[in-house]
Amino acid sequence: MSTDMRAAVLLGLILLGGCDATQPRTVPDEPERNAPRFPRADRPVATIVSARWSTEEARDRLNEAEAVMDRAGIAAGMTVADIGAGEGYYTIRLAQRVGPGGRVLAEDIIPGIRDALAQRVARERLDNVSVRLGEPDDAKLPADSFDRVLMVHMYHEIAEPYAFLWKLRPGLRRGGRVVVVDADRPTQNHGTPPALLRCEFAAVGYRQVEMQRMASAGGYIAVFEAEGPRPEPAAIRPCRLPGPAQTPGPRG
Repeated sequence: MSTDMRAAVLLGLILLGGCDATQPRTVPDEPERNAPRFPRADRPVATIVSARWSTEEARDRLNEAEAVMDRAGIAAGMTVADIGAGEGYYTIRLAQRVGPGGRVLAEDIIPGIRDALAQRVARERLDNVSVRLGEPDDAKLPADSFDRVLMVHMYHEIAEPYAFLWKLRPGLRRGGRVVVVDADRPTQNHGTPPALLRCEFAAVGYRQVEMQRMASAGGYIAVFEAEGPRPEPAAIRPCRLPGPAQTPGPRG
């Protein structure tokens, strides 16, 4: 066989190999094509400026965590999610409250903060605590797992509240509750007006069961339960940010 013929045969084999249908092909993932679309929040979103709201010593002097856990009905043996756990002020105290028969899932969306909290949990040997990295619009909670979901001074930082609350609902057990602690001020000033909070939760099928001023926690505590079927994302009516003399309500 001549050199030219040998080269032609080799080229043909290469081309046939490239057309081999038995070889796996890489198909680009398209997760967004079928992803549900949620309405945007009609309000400013506060920036995340710190993992710490106040010092732990100052908060304990006001008996903050104990008062919030009492009001939220958190007891031994419960499974609780601490969303936006930060440095772990509530995580540590929740672990003590629920005891060895309970569980605490501490979640944050910033990898460095999550890692620092995981180190603290390991250092303090909190065997009933797990630490997880969430996403801005999804706390990544296991389904049908939680008696309480706690969000302390972080709700105003959620840029996609309807998506976040919608994805949160399946994580609640029957009778489970979502507990929000925040300040009564505009969201851009690191708070959430209670009427706006109630409207956004209601839009995703939650019922407010309690709202109480709580100065020791820097504002108020609000408690919600899921009610009825979870609405389809397209059916969610976003809340309109009110003017000075109005109260928040669904838009449209």
